[in-house]
Amino acid sequence: MEWCADLQTSDPLQFNDGRPYTELIRAEQQKTGLHEAVVVGQGLLNGIRVVLGVMDSGFIGGSMGSVVGERITRAIEEATAQRLPLVIITSSSGARMHEGILSLMQMAKVAAAISRHYAANGFYLSVLSNPSIGGIAGFAFLGDIVLSEPRAQIDVSDRIPRLRVFDLKSLENKNL
Repeated sequence: MEWCADLQTSDPLQFNDGRPYTELIRAEQQKTGLHEAVVVGQGLLNGIRVVLGVMDSGFIGGSMGSVVGERITRAIEEATAQRLPLVIITSSSGARMHEGILSLMQMAKVAAAISRHYAANGFYLSVLSNPSIGGIAGFAFLGDIVLSEPRAQIDVSDRIPRLRVFDLKSLENKNL
């Protein structure tokens, strides 16, 4: 079941790089059939209820704007509230320049939600798909377990991600 489908991208900066940002969004929606670069919701994984987020690099490179950040944050918060495992499949080319600093703020918001999820003893499985590049994809490295599809292009060239290292004992208390 999809969540947050009602969250729609706006153009607070009235960005125009030859065509208005709102026009770009409409064109991407028509091209991909998606409303944004991420779909979030709840489902079953091998019979286990999970909260799932799936990014799609076909929508403006999977870049993270305000709506992408808000959808991912709400999914994390819902996983925390329902005490469900969180699975996020990341495919991103970084921050969405069309939203300026508003886009960059999303990484901090998502990382803070992940931190609260951990504080509640939540579990986060991160799957990196192709491509997972740029600082925005850094939240993917905060997972309890981080997997990658074969031959995926993965590059985080800044210092945003802070890798968490777990030994097997620390995973024993996670809600799997």
